[in-house]
Amino acid sequence: MKKLLTALLFLSYTLTNAQIIGKVTDKNNQPLPYVSIYLENSLAGTTTNDAGLYELPFKKTGNHVVVFQFLGFKTIKKQVEITSFPFELNVQMIEEQELLNEVNVSSKENPANAIIRNVIANKEKNTNKSGKYTADFYSRGLFKIKNAPKKILGQEVGDLGGGLDSTRSGIIYLSETVSKITYQKKPKNFKEVIVASKVSGEDNGISFNRAAEVNFNLYKNQVPVANANLFSPISDYAFSYYRFKLEGSFYDKNNKLVNKIKLIPKRENDRVFGGYIYIVEDDWAVYGAELTATGAQINNPIINLLNIKQNYNYEASTGIWALILQTINFDFGLFGFNVNGRFSASYANYDFNPNYTENTFGKEILYFEEGATKKDSVYWNKLRTVPLTLEEKQDYKIKDSIGIVKKSKKYLDSVDTKNNKFKLLSPILGYSYNNSYEKWRINYDGLLENINFNTVQGFNTTAKIGFSKRINDKGNSYQISSNFNYGFSDKRLRPSIYFNKTWNNFDRPVLNFSGGVTVNQFDDRNPISNFYNSLYSLIGKRNYAKYYEKAFAKVDFSKEISTGFRLYTSLEYTNRKPLSNTTDYSFFNRDRTYESNNPIDPNSITPVFDEHSLFKTQIAAVINPGSKYISYPDSKYTVRNRKFPTVTLGYRKTFGSGSSELHSDMVFSRLNQNFYLGNFGAFSYNARGGMFFNQKDIPFMDYYHPLANEIDLAPKDRLNSFYLLPYYQLSTNDKYAELHTEHNFEGFLLGKIPLINKLDFHTVIGYKNYFSAGRKPYNEYSVGLTNIGWGKWRFLRVDYVQSNYNGNKQNQFLFGISILD
Repeated sequence: MKKLLTALLFLSYTLTNAQIIGKVTDKNNQPLPYVSIYLENSLAGTTTNDAGLYELPFKKTGNHVVVFQFLGFKTIKKQVEITSFPFELNVQMIEEQELLNEVNVSSKENPANAIIRNVIANKEKNTNKSGKYTADFYSRGLFKIKNAPKKILGQEVGDLGGGLDSTRSGIIYLSETVSKITYQKKPKNFKEVIVASKVSGEDNGISFNRAAEVNFNLYKNQVPVANANLFSPISDYAFSYYRFKLEGSFYDKNNKLVNKIKLIPKRENDRVFGGYIYIVEDDWAVYGAELTATGAQINNPIINLLNIKQNYNYEASTGIWALILQTINFDFGLFGFNVNGRFSASYANYDFNPNYTENTFGKEILYFEEGATKKDSVYWNKLRTVPLTLEEKQDYKIKDSIGIVKKSKKYLDSVDTKNNKFKLLSPILGYSYNNSYEKWRINYDGLLENINFNTVQGFNTTAKIGFSKRINDKGNSYQISSNFNYGFSDKRLRPSIYFNKTWNNFDRPVLNFSGGVTVNQFDDRNPISNFYNSLYSLIGKRNYAKYYEKAFAKVDFSKEISTGFRLYTSLEYTNRKPLSNTTDYSFFNRDRTYESNNPIDPNSITPVFDEHSLFKTQIAAVINPGSKYISYPDSKYTVRNRKFPTVTLGYRKTFGSGSSELHSDMVFSRLNQNFYLGNFGAFSYNARGGMFFNQKDIPFMDYYHPLANEIDLAPKDRLNSFYLLPYYQLSTNDKYAELHTEHNFEGFLLGKIPLINKLDFHTVIGYKNYFSAGRKPYNEYSVGLTNIGWGKWRFLRVDYVQSNYNGNKQNQFLFGISILD
């Protein structure tokens, strides 16, 4: 049966326009996937697929040399005489026999170390050779699942796009991309033009197999993989993280000596690779790589193992070793899902002497050619450089057919009929009604989801009812929702309504209207969540949140004016009323007394402000210097330049109350950035500053309130909030400035201590400062451990914090979950 399927697949490709076709096997006649095949003295080529089949586009008859190259196997050169097409050429490859170099082994220094030192010393020279180029790029992405669960947490999983067989196994994602890439080292520029893009079962065909996303350049000090930057085995810091062993040497097709070096991580959970790297003697260039990384090493606990394989080819005219093939294999598991994934990429038709003009590079670093996502199968059969396997062909055929069915009104209505059933607990747990064909939805959140407690309302719940309509797939949509909040202690119903309108996914204009009556914290950034305030109130009888009532009507609008520059504007009319405690209820500690609702003096029942009405307007700009963007057929995304900080500048004004004493003018700014410091880890900072034009007794909610924290858990946004600052203690209506810094050593310190390094904890230090006119500075110092956990599951973090204000010091441990940072 297997032979029949292979024969059918082979026959299907002989009928296409491929000129040289064949199959590559090992000595046991097993197919070899991802073998590089190209013509001698050329970087134009192709690779075999999972079945070992290939097709090499070529049109010239006569005598030629076809090269077959695969890491771990002897390179084969086949002299052929082509008289007609298609021309069939099958080969069998045998494993490379490596011999240790006795001269190197007898030297004083570990020979592998000497080789790596030479590679590091020649990195600049080798990368300058390929300092600019253009190339053709082909990539294929494939996810396969085995024994998929039918339900997760009680929710049905479904058929995952229709690719599952009777054992709930099969392909769940298949995509291809063909593009042209343009690169320049100095100044650094990269551009990609998508020529064709295809996703199985998707009519928009937008795949995410970008060349930039799989640019695992080993010549750089750090290689971005998933959630981590792994140290390259030839980075400037390689000897701090790796030990090396020369496994053997062999001569390649160019009679160049290639050294196979084993990578041995000094600490198994460092941000490093395992596996092998192949180095060309004298050229000191990378010949190939077989790298591995665990989930712990890439800081992604769901991944079990990731493999990266790279093949390079030599171009004699330029002396360049160019990457021609890269495969990324990984498997991961979560909630019963066991998935194997692969992204393969081939590079061809390099031009290392392109003519660039001032218009070659710009802010757009990726775009799709017209019709790139609409290519038919005939076009793909001509363009595709790596043949599809029979399984992949079947997946395209089945899912493309299913995709047509699943867009039909009959199918969508049948799915909605099943999902729209009203259940007994829907009034409590929530309910949604969908019309998928017309692209609208009605949603009710339920009462249970939004039950909270505070001292001014007692237990309160909010019923949320919304309607949303998607007009097209390019970001044109609108939403209308109503909230009905009821407090059981103050016996007040407070309704509010919200309207949101978006027009497109390019410059992303957003218009919001809102109005109604709400209960708000004095700091509108909500320094403590409703959940934690309810918890601490009911259990510890500590009502940290302080509230007032607001009746309002507001409009705000935002839009990206240019790449990296977004403008925000708002205008609000509001009537504000003070609130007082209406309940003394708690589950425990009933002998305690709640604080009053006065944020300045918790022992005073006198309101901190009088009822008033006024207008508030604000304008702000968020600027990301040096930003570029990628363009998809239906959207545009800004790509920040991490070399520069994000800058926020704004102005806020209150007016129209009838009393100028209530009015204020304030300017504010913000600067934030995070970046890597090589093997020393990652550094982040967030600086704020502002000033009020006049110091008047304005309403307290219009003061600037530094984000504070009094609970035992670390704040959710560590780089925006203080750890131990009491709520509202340092609020100001004058000048202010604050700074938050944090440095994560990512194993640089603890990774060097024997035994301790096996824990794989990371040291984090921080410093925070706040200044406001007329007060002494407030400071916080912190040192902590993150990446705490067991095995791959390392989400916990603990910090020891010391604060200092007016000579008063406070010390406390804070616990948190690092993935929420």
